Amino acid sequence: MYRPQTDTWLLIQALYHAGIPSGARVLDMCTGTGALAIAAAGVGAGHVTAVDISRRATLATRFNARVRGLPIRVERRDALSFPAARQFDVILANPPYVPAPQEGLPRSGPSRAWDAARDGRALLDPLCVNASGMLSSGGMLLVVHSAVCGVGTTVDLLHKGGLKAAVVARRTVPFGPVMNRRIPFLEEQGFIRAGQRHEELVVIRGDRRNDQT
Repeated sequence: MYRPQTDTWLLIQALYHAGIPSGARVLDMCTGTGALAIAAAGVGAGHVTAVDISRRATLATRFNARVRGLPIRVERRDALSFPAARQFDVILANPPYVPAPQEGLPRSGPSRAWDAARDGRALLDPLCVNASGMLSSGGMLLVVHSAVCGVGTTVDLLHKGGLKAAVVARRTVPFGPVMNRRIPFLEEQGFIRAGQRHEELVVIRGDRRNDQT
């Protein structure tokens, strides 16, 4: 289960600045403790769905929503497995994005909250490809990740999917424990410069045009 950290708060701030229509249908992907879902409910969302593949994360989100009296729908599932008929006005995503020495995604353990295969894009790429079909007409995606796994790649994939996309928030932070343990791997693979000990976090917004089909 991923506890709220700087990337979570940066995405929440971007949500506040973006504004959402009153009554909007919101999807919080890879919800962790439910912080983003709770923030969305607090700024006027009409229906909030929070999803995570982790049982502990969904239990934590249900508890955190219940103690606040918020009617958040919580589902344990692959965040990208929604039927085509389910669309949302706003999608919030803080997926795993840390490059890892192993291929593929971990099946269990705490590393599921951050490991995203060797390029850090095991979840980011399918999210970018599928975002347009998951958004309603005029809908908005807000996704946060580290610049080490390619800001331009995310923007380009969203553009190819038919979304208008741009970086709307940035923050440079020192490496956390996971990144510090991976320094030799990250340097060897060219994700960071020799001696680099900070990373830039970015929030990227993608907008589906009103006339897009």
